Formats: sequence, C-alpha cells, structure tokens
Amino acid sequence: MQTALSITDPIYQPKTHNFIDKWLISLLTDERDLPFVYLWLKIICFVLPFPVYFYWADSFSWWLVAVYYVWQLAFFTGPYILMLHNTSHRAFFKKEYNALNYVNTWVLGIFFGETPESYYAHHIGMHHLENNLPDDHSSTMKYQRDSFLHFLHYYFSFVILGISQLYQYLTLKKRFKIRNAFASGEFSFWVLCAGLSYFNFEATLATFIIPVFLTRFLMMAGNWGQHAFIDPQTPENNYRNSITCINSRYNQMCFNDGYHIGHHNRPAMHWTEMPVEFQKNVQRYAEERALVFEKLDFFAVWLLLMLKRYDWLAHFYVQLTPEKPLTQDQIIGLMKERTKQFDVAW
Repeated sequence: MQTALSITDPIYQPKTHNFIDKWLISLLTDERDLPFVYLWLKIICFVLPFPVYFYWADSFSWWLVAVYYVWQLAFFTGPYILMLHNTSHRAFFKKEYNALNYVNTWVLGIFFGETPESYYAHHIGMHHLENNLPDDHSSTMKYQRDSFLHFLHYYFSFVILGISQLYQYLTLKKRFKIRNAFASGEFSFWVLCAGLSYFNFEATLATFIIPVFLTRFLMMAGNWGQHAFIDPQTPENNYRNSITCINSRYNQMCFNDGYHIGHHNRPAMHWTEMPVEFQKNVQRYAEERALVFEKLDFFAVWLLLMLKRYDWLAHFYVQLTPEKPLTQDQIIGLMKERTKQFDVAW
C-alpha cells in the first residue's frame, strides 16, 4: 500500500527552443504538443521501413514480422495511440495547417491497427458522452470484471459487433458527421487491404489486418482496466467508475494516460496538466474513495484482475488519507465490491 503522493509523472517544463522547434511550434495549436511531432518522425524512421520491406522483399519472413510486432508494441504502439487520443480531444495543428491533422488518422494510424476515424467516432462520439453507462457500447458495467471469460465475451462482442453497433448508435443520436467520417474511414481501410492483398497478401495480413485485432484487444483490455471498478450506487460518478494510475513508466511513455479520473472530469485538459490537477484535488479523490494505484498501468490492472490477484492490487493502492489508512482486507473488500457485475440484461 503506497502512501507517498510525490508525483514523478511528466509536466510541462518551459525551455529554450532551437530554430527547428520554433518552426514546428508555429504549426501547432499548443507548443506543449511538440513531443508528438518528434514521435511522428520516430515512427517514420523506425516503424514504417518494416512494412516497406515486407512488401518489396524477395522472401517473406514471419520471424521478422514477430520482431516487428515486439519492437512496435514495446516502443511505439502505446505512444502513438495516446497521441491519437490527445489530438482527438485537442486539435494538433492550427486551422491553416488542418490537412496535417489527417496524417494521424488516415496515414500513421493504419500501421497501428487504427482504422481511419474509428477512434474518434468511438471515443469522442460515444464513450465520453455516455461515460461507461449502458448506452456506451464499450461499457464494462454488465460484466464481472475479474472474470477472464467475461472479458473474452467483451472483446469478441466488440470485434464482431462493434462497427455495426457504433454506426447504429451514431445514427440514433443524429451524429451524422461523425458517423459518415467513421463509415468512410472503415470502408476505405478494408478496400485498401483488399487491393493490397492482391499485390502481397502476407505483407497486407502482417502490416494491416493482424494489427487491427491486436490493437482492439489492447484497447479493450485498457478500457476494462480503466473502468473495472464501479460503485453500483453511483455508476455515473467519474471518481467511482474510473481509476487513476500515478508514477508509472506508462505515464512517461504515454503522455499521462494513467490519470483517467481527471480525464473524464475534464476531457479537454492538456496531458501535461493532469498530475497538477490530481495533486490540487487529491482531497476530493479521498472523499469520493477513488481508487488510485502507484507504479501500475491499466494493462497491469487488467492482468491482475484476470488473475484475481487483489492482494497485489492492494499493494499498489495509494492511501489518500494516510492518517486513516485502510487495511489490506478493507482495500480488497472495496475493490471486490466495485468489480461486481451489475444486474443489467445482456
């Protein structure tokens, strides 16, 4: 059980910029997003050469594909998706350079299993508006959230029905602009895959098709971890239907994504402000009995729940009221109460 609230996660530190940085900043809506530009350059230099080689090599090697997946997952997939997340909430480039905003969704994303416009449609067009409640088709409420069988149902339901459910939801809510962009992006992606398959099916399978299912698994596991603990009395309460993870390597790599409670409270808050917001409002977190973990990320939380290792989760639980600390049994009891399946019809 952690008691320290000293935050080591990244915040904005003003610095002197060189002339290249200054020119890049002149294109951006917010200079604090400069790291995203350099992430673009790293992806172009260290990720995209692999797919190019897959298509043009004399022989295809699944061993090299395995190396590519490990390389990509270890260093680039998380940062890319969280860059996409942040730039979905806050415009990346200024209006006069708006065409560059499509690079994230229509160019880079397809190499990370993100079909064009699908992330925005799901996350902005549905998830934040419905807040993990029943109209949110990625809601975790109706599942027993420490059950691997329930998670498999959750994942395969999303893979099989997710596209049609999201399309129907956006239609019902009359969010036609988002729906049409989503439909055009999804359709264009699979047409591209069909066309490239005629040229080189193995390369297309490795580069574009398999990553869709891998990424959607990661996104569902992450969302499960983010919304695994829900107070059944107030499921709409962000402090009690989400968690926060502080002081983790994941936050260093993925732009403070661990601050999920704060993100749901203020979706447009810049990622560099999240640790400060948490520290300023820690008393509110304590009053709401919010679940905060240190040195974990959402995927670790998901895995520990699948293993039912509540004792390990309790070890990383942050005591927000150290003057009245909870015992390990009390922490475990609180977590188990909040992972119970709701009485919602399937």
